[in-house]
Amino acid sequence: MQFTIRGQQIDVTDALREYVDKKLSKLEKYFEAPPTSEGSVTLGVVRGLHMVEVTIPLAGVTLRAEDRSDDMYASIDAVVDKLERQIRKHKTKINRKFRQEGLKTLFVDGASTAVAVEEQDYDDLEVVRNKRFTMKPMDVEEAILQMNMVGHNFFVFSNIDTSEVSVVYKRDDGKYGLIEQG
Repeated sequence: MQFTIRGQQIDVTDALREYVDKKLSKLEKYFEAPPTSEGSVTLGVVRGLHMVEVTIPLAGVTLRAEDRSDDMYASIDAVVDKLERQIRKHKTKINRKFRQEGLKTLFVDGASTAVAVEEQDYDDLEVVRNKRFTMKPMDVEEAILQMNMVGHNFFVFSNIDTSEVSVVYKRDDGKYGLIEQG
């Protein structure tokens, strides 16, 4: 598996590059064939914390994990753990679907206790709260103001410019994002 490693407000040393390669190579055991697309790793410092972000594009799914901590190496370890959990969860979901349809899976079939635990967790997913509300048509700026007024980190609204349902959200860097139907 190949990765592009880049630094944001940080120099990527050979030691960091080797550590990232070593840790991410652990993920290869989950795949029958290495992914053909190249993953990306971003190392950086954000508000005094060491940030690691990894994106692995696969056929039909993109794995992405991010972590921030006081130690760059601890952040790398945490991101790899998050990616392993995502892979196991996705593998369980895909294998269940393929077993029902009788198709071959993308992932190596290995019986591990961690996968069994993930399968149980996946079966326990349930919605614990349901909200209904009427959406007043508004522009993006008003939606951001409404989001800040209610103290949430996202806000669903009817976009007056596009007549579609949109979502504004607060990003980790303090800026705002907009999700629109495409």
